Amino acid sequence: MSFSPDALTFNDAGLIPAIAQEAETGEVLMMAWMNADSIRRTLATGRVTYWSRSRQAFWVKGETSGNVQELVELRFDCDSDCLLVMVRQSGPACHTGRRNCFYRAVRDGEVVEIAEPM
Repeated sequence: MSFSPDALTFNDAGLIPAIAQEAETGEVLMMAWMNADSIRRTLATGRVTYWSRSRQAFWVKGETSGNVQELVELRFDCDSDCLLVMVRQSGPACHTGRRNCFYRAVRDGEVVEIAEPM
């Protein structure tokens, strides 16, 4: 059975959440949005392409920073409304220079930073 992004469930803005995960370690790196065309571009090129809501444009991860996400596998959940993008990440995934975007935690009711920039 061949895959088509048309089989996925997008929100009213035509977007679907995409969680990027390091394929080798399982580390959750970031969450961003994709539309049908960014999914097609990702599958065609092997370079993960998101949709930037603020710029209203495609965003190829690492295009300007060099911190590329190479696609290993694209997965989707049981409801077809969320993606898991398995990647090989070069450098930090977060624009703050950290390995991943989940560098803050709530501990004993307080927000703490649990990772420094690379």
